[in-house]
Amino acid sequence: MDIGVVFQCDPPARELVSLAQRAEAAGFSHVWTFDSHLLWQEPFVIYSQILARTERVVVGPMVTNPGTRDWTVIASHFATLNEMYGNRTVCGIGRGDSALRTLGYPPTSINELRDCVTVIRELANGRSANYRGQELRFPWAAGGELEVWVAAYGPRALALAGEVGDGYILQLADPDIAAWMIGAVRAAAERAGRDPAAIRFCVAAPAYVGDDLAHQRDQCRWFGGMVGNHVADIVGRYGATGAVPQALTDYIAGRQGYDYAEHGRAGNRHADFVPDGIVDRFCLLGPVSAHLEKLERLRALGVDQFAVYLQHDAKEETLAAYGEQIIPVLRDGTRRHSPVQRAGSAANAV
Repeated sequence: MDIGVVFQCDPPARELVSLAQRAEAAGFSHVWTFDSHLLWQEPFVIYSQILARTERVVVGPMVTNPGTRDWTVIASHFATLNEMYGNRTVCGIGRGDSALRTLGYPPTSINELRDCVTVIRELANGRSANYRGQELRFPWAAGGELEVWVAAYGPRALALAGEVGDGYILQLADPDIAAWMIGAVRAAAERAGRDPAAIRFCVAAPAYVGDDLAHQRDQCRWFGGMVGNHVADIVGRYGATGAVPQALTDYIAGRQGYDYAEHGRAGNRHADFVPDGIVDRFCLLGPVSAHLEKLERLRALGVDQFAVYLQHDAKEETLAAYGEQIIPVLRDGTRRHSPVQRAGSAANAV
């Protein structure tokens, strides 16, 4: 199982680049970022700097959307980065939440998302794509290898992930819910005549290593609020039963709206409705042994990558703990000293 990390693009951007270097030194495989240009800095500018200062990590948005940029511009971003740095990008994409809602727009439709996935992947990989009635191609793009991973919770989006996605992103780490979601994606792939085993599965959630569970829960409660924002859309469309597991729909009964000014922020005020049990189910908390136990359960479901949402007050400590005590065990069952500490002086020079 790969271990990735997810950052917000908070200024100063050079600190994010430094954290990405530390993540690579610690053995993380992917560096993802949020993509909401009104709330945070522009990720594609930062990706170029991360790629220039690292050697192996794959970078990409978790997630972009079809509505804030022209699809050909998104494809050009990825094709250019891959040409410069050797196919080290991945496109995480969904219907759109904070990036669109802060502009006053709703998420895009499933049909738009489907078409966007195809256009971005074909153009970025040097092939032709039909866009707005025209057959387009980048004459300069050759040798690209971009995968597009679809983020989804609802039934139609899950089906789309299975039908056209190279990968599926689930933003919560509850093994029972993950099994349900992954099963839905695999079933859709099979119905579409695709090999379900060819789809990559990524689970993303906050992780915080330590013994003070009360503090960890308070630092990660925001995540249940964010997930609840998506679930509320599903309930509004399909009702509270049947469309997604009941554990998702039950806990949002006390939800009182959402403030995007605090989106993804530890300690935000609109996540008070999220109970401790949901925080524990959705996130990875507690000592190293608890993280390894849940990661092994996810790996047994076929999860290829766990991506650590790193939005709390122990970013560097979490990177170090994963680099020293978790990534090596998942890889080969051994322990070693943290490479984050050894790489610290070089990373700080960015």
